[in-house]
Amino acid sequence: MQGKVNLSGTNQGQTSGRKVITAKNLSYAWDAQDIVSDFTSTIWRGDKIGVIGLNGSGKSTLLQLLLKKLEPTSGTVDHGTKLEVAYFDQLKAQVLEDLSVAENVAPNGDTVEVNGNKKHILSYLRDFLFLPETARAPAKMLSGGERARLLLAKLFLQPANLLVLDEPTNDLDIETIELLEERLLDFDGTLLLVSHDRDFLDNVVTATIALDGKGGVEEYAGGCEDWLEKMSRPKEKVKPLARSRKKIETEVPKKRKLLNKEREALKELPQKIEKMEADRDRITASMQEPDYFRNAENDPLGDQQKLVELENKILEAYAQWEELDGVSQN
Repeated sequence: MQGKVNLSGTNQGQTSGRKVITAKNLSYAWDAQDIVSDFTSTIWRGDKIGVIGLNGSGKSTLLQLLLKKLEPTSGTVDHGTKLEVAYFDQLKAQVLEDLSVAENVAPNGDTVEVNGNKKHILSYLRDFLFLPETARAPAKMLSGGERARLLLAKLFLQPANLLVLDEPTNDLDIETIELLEERLLDFDGTLLLVSHDRDFLDNVVTATIALDGKGGVEEYAGGCEDWLEKMSRPKEKVKPLARSRKKIETEVPKKRKLLNKEREALKELPQKIEKMEADRDRITASMQEPDYFRNAENDPLGDQQKLVELENKILEAYAQWEELDGVSQN
């Protein structure tokens, strides 16, 4: 296949109101399983938001709720004024199988309008790497990557100030992904983007909404890497023995010898600390793996809690080691 994807011809919609979507105390459950629980947020004009989480955590459901295509269990969703939505469907249900590629994009003729200019459908589709013979073939003959490019061709013809993309990079080649990134960065409207492609998210979005699959929904500034860094960084807690050690230092310490169990503990502490640090590093490395969030068996919040617990146990162990070592020197 020859040619280069050209996504420069995007129909930009009219400017939306400053508030695009307002969700208040939004909740949704399915078969007694919380998908979204008490989520409140305001999406402003120009926001580019990534939606992330494990497979099955409810990312597509959240999009449907925010677009008012799905009724919430409780809470409200309000849309701003002059909203024009273009929606890239993850399930590719928008492709009409028996129509040709050209008929899918231009069902009423052989031309399309791009920013007020007429363009022949075959010329437009060539920008998306469709040769004339492919453009005239039934859509059911397309490969996965070709179907994704067909949807992009349809998407960018829609006048829109809110783009909603659900897994748009699935089956796309690297060149198309890079050019899609450029087009989204140039887009002046608002973007809601679901993707497992971490690099794609980091290059495009300015904020992240993360779902834990148990109803929890949190917002973060930055992209996927920023969220991952926050998740894998243990929360700081007061060292459990810091205050008691300071109190001991203000008093005149009484010289004493180690008890047998303390002597045994002192001997075992270095190995114990080494094992806990190895466990901490293993979990951190696992959370930084590219496929970590694709595996539904992983538990980001559970792993984060393990990191917090390990970090505090390590601090306690070091404090105990220091204290017992000091007594042993008496």
